[in-house]
Amino acid sequence: MSPAPTPAPTPRPHTAVIGLGAMGLPMATHLAAHLPVSAYDVAKPRRTQLTAAGGTATTSPAEAARDADVVLLAVRDQSQVDGALFGENGAAETLRPGTTVILTSTVGPDAARATAERLAERGILTVDAPVSGGPVRAGNGDLLIVVGAEDKALDLARPVLDLLASTLTIVGPRPGDGQALKAINQLLAGVHIAAAAEAIALARGLGLDPATVVESLRHGAAGSFMFGDRGPRMVETYESDVAPEVKSRLDIFVKDMGIVTGIAKDAHVPVPLASAAQQLYLLGEGAGLAAHDDSSVVTILSPKSPKSPNSPSQNGEGR
Repeated sequence: MSPAPTPAPTPRPHTAVIGLGAMGLPMATHLAAHLPVSAYDVAKPRRTQLTAAGGTATTSPAEAARDADVVLLAVRDQSQVDGALFGENGAAETLRPGTTVILTSTVGPDAARATAERLAERGILTVDAPVSGGPVRAGNGDLLIVVGAEDKALDLARPVLDLLASTLTIVGPRPGDGQALKAINQLLAGVHIAAAAEAIALARGLGLDPATVVESLRHGAAGSFMFGDRGPRMVETYESDVAPEVKSRLDIFVKDMGIVTGIAKDAHVPVPLASAAQQLYLLGEGAGLAAHDDSSVVTILSPKSPKSPNSPSQNGEGR
């Protein structure tokens, strides 16, 4: 009897991570436990954290990508994507033809396709793979990732994606397909956060204890992931003099709800709830909360300053 064939070794592609923010750093540290990882971020303390986790910090996207088989982008918006790839010392300067860029940022279908076209001119493949789940799940390899990519690009990126995702959905064969599904995810997420803020604001207006309201309703039919996750942080906003830890910046939803309403307009689909939520995030940004946790949007509806529930000046007091 012939011996059983030896299983092929699991690929360990050298992976460059560009962007070590709320999602990029935990993704990079998780990958560094399994793969060779080089990384770049403008903030030196984040590069130091990556080094402590076993990765290699670099001084530019180009340096991070120099020997990479896969580059994972975890930056905030399309402007940062363009800078990381095509700006001065951008990753595209050193990426070899045939390598793969994984775009995890939420930038919208058109932007993802435009990026893929620019990379294709250099012989570089693109996997459109926006992520969802938050920093804790990113660090545990427990993300929801939705993918638009041709088979060749997906095969090259698969060892990285499989380490990061507990749920990996292949939406379609083109960059932009993943962004389309992620936009629907963000529509639901953004509306749910806004609804949670309205509920807690109303509870305060009626003189109820917001903590009791959150703990009671999060377990019932009115609950949602966002109510259970953001609700306690909204309560913390009122109970503490220190702002809650920033786990997801408010201006991320300004961007994402703008993508949602923009593509909905192009598709001639009305999205009245998403449009209303977008206005709430814009109000929060205008009030100086852009860099705060998105749970702080509740203070737009119910200002933090103590007041009587029936005070006639309730809506006019500052935060």
